[in-house]
Amino acid sequence: MAGNTFGQIFRITTFGESHGEAIGVIIDGCPAQLDIDLDYIQSELDKRKPGQSKITTQRKEADTVKILSGVFEGKTTGTPIAMIISNEDQRSKDYSHNTDVFRPSHADYTYHSKYGIRDHRGGGRSSARETAARVAAGAVAKLMLKAKGIEVIAHVSSVGKIDAPNVDISNPQAFIEEREKNIVRCVDPATAVEMIEKIDIIRKQGDTIGGKVTCFITNCPVGLGEPVFDKLHADLGKAMLSINAVHGFEYGSGFEGSEMQGSEHNDRFVNTGDQIKTLTNFSGGIQGGISNGMPIEFKVAFKPVATIMTNQQTVDANGDAAEIQGKGRHDPCVVPRAVPIVEAMAALVIADHYLRNRTAKLF
Repeated sequence: MAGNTFGQIFRITTFGESHGEAIGVIIDGCPAQLDIDLDYIQSELDKRKPGQSKITTQRKEADTVKILSGVFEGKTTGTPIAMIISNEDQRSKDYSHNTDVFRPSHADYTYHSKYGIRDHRGGGRSSARETAARVAAGAVAKLMLKAKGIEVIAHVSSVGKIDAPNVDISNPQAFIEEREKNIVRCVDPATAVEMIEKIDIIRKQGDTIGGKVTCFITNCPVGLGEPVFDKLHADLGKAMLSINAVHGFEYGSGFEGSEMQGSEHNDRFVNTGDQIKTLTNFSGGIQGGISNGMPIEFKVAFKPVATIMTNQQTVDANGDAAEIQGKGRHDPCVVPRAVPIVEAMAALVIADHYLRNRTAKLF
């Protein structure tokens, strides 16, 4: 199966299935002598792991990461970094009822048609369980970026039709501390209460709901991104759209920008004395596909989780009418656990482009 590798210089390859022995990732291209904080990597995984609260799946996984190679005496050696995470709480019997039945809006039918075989236990390779490996790799990328003063921070900005107001990103650490005070991971406390109540109502109905995650990249240097096909926003878009359940990506003014006039939308340059900035940031920190030094801002839209706790009509592998039962342990809303995944994929893109940009000019 192709399509398991992401990045050019800072490159990752993930492996494993939802109900297999383990999942993992190999990072190639990480520079040597980067300090590796295993506690930090584990803390990032803890934000993604299941069973965190009443509004997430109750599957219990410690998601303890083990580094197999590429690190010596707490520093990267420049060789491939291999990390593995064991699967400890598989309940394959929860999926025995849909061995030959296609779940609505899942990858069952497409995987079966493409490969002629599929792992019905939790979706196998198509499961969001695979994203734990991305978070582990993304944590290493974030450590590299932090060493250069670059921060990647995200939060839940909407659940259904409940939208959070604009938030302060001037202090990334304070942003993260405020976000982690509630189980939905929204920086605005009042909006978080509304979101949690909404998700809990939906959960009790046996249904699911979608939402959005907004991500900010601060202190990003000017010049990241490659013309023509590897524009920074294009690679960020690919990274986000590769995450399970993502149905939309927009950066800067996004779709609202199509409703504006050029005189409104243009970001005017000003000289602040030590650097050139823009008075507005409709460009989302990216112009011509290249970072301009302003905060990079984008939104990622997640659909409602496809597994609902009510029976649905569908067809089986023979094309005959069938009914699928609502069983298993699933998130009523994926966005609280998606925040570290969005941050991880963004960090992988920025880390890769940071290294690529070092070849842009001779002096």
